[in-house]
Amino acid sequence: MAPAAPGGALPLLRQALATLDSKRGFTLEGEAMLALGLPAIDAALGGGLACGALHEVAPTAPAQCGTALGFALALAALRIATGGSALAIQTDFAAREAGALYGPGLDGLGLPMQRLILVRVPRPVDVLWACEEALKSRGVDIVIAELPEAGAAADFTATRRLTLAARAGGGLGILLRQRPAVGTTAAMTRWQVAAAPSTPDRFGGLGATVFDLTLNRNRRGPCGRFLVCWDQHVFSPQTLSVGVAATANNGSLDPRRLVRAG
Repeated sequence: MAPAAPGGALPLLRQALATLDSKRGFTLEGEAMLALGLPAIDAALGGGLACGALHEVAPTAPAQCGTALGFALALAALRIATGGSALAIQTDFAAREAGALYGPGLDGLGLPMQRLILVRVPRPVDVLWACEEALKSRGVDIVIAELPEAGAAADFTATRRLTLAARAGGGLGILLRQRPAVGTTAAMTRWQVAAAPSTPDRFGGLGATVFDLTLNRNRRGPCGRFLVCWDQHVFSPQTLSVGVAATANNGSLDPRRLVRAG
């Protein structure tokens, strides 16, 4: 049985999705992959981050929640760079725990507010409901659903529903957890994210954002660890002297089987 919808959000979200559907139409051409522009990662993913699928992002530690959110938002900015809309769903508790989205900051990141729908709901189960409804809509290109904790609500059954919804609508689903999941889920990839030192700018100030990414589950290829920079609304690789782990039988990171990143 599908989770109950939050009463106040239901008509507003349905109206927004219907409007997007009518503007966008029902074509899914050219939406199979989101190439990140990072050769090592794109190769590991079989060409890029699969659309019509669910992916999980989590911080390596509680203090890195903002970094994980930043990576998810960077993916959204890349996804809608040539047009389209993004949807971000957050519980009230998640906003208090990790911070609410800030309009000018989103603009600077490359995610203009006029192309982003924000939905705030009271419970994790409402996040899952709104995410499923949005992923079914072909008018939304990417959905970021933030959960305040690993949570039993987003178990294998729930993430399987989200995967099927993403497949039906063709959009890119990002389940953003404030803590890594401990059980099995239906996500195609699972990422853990931390901040990394950046190269100072020419004035000695703060440099571009650098993410330390660990791909610890990948159904299409090897897992591994990567340093990537987000600058001028695009990703670029950073030097990282570690190996990339070949995929285990279950698609997760197997540290015993290392191959060089190249």
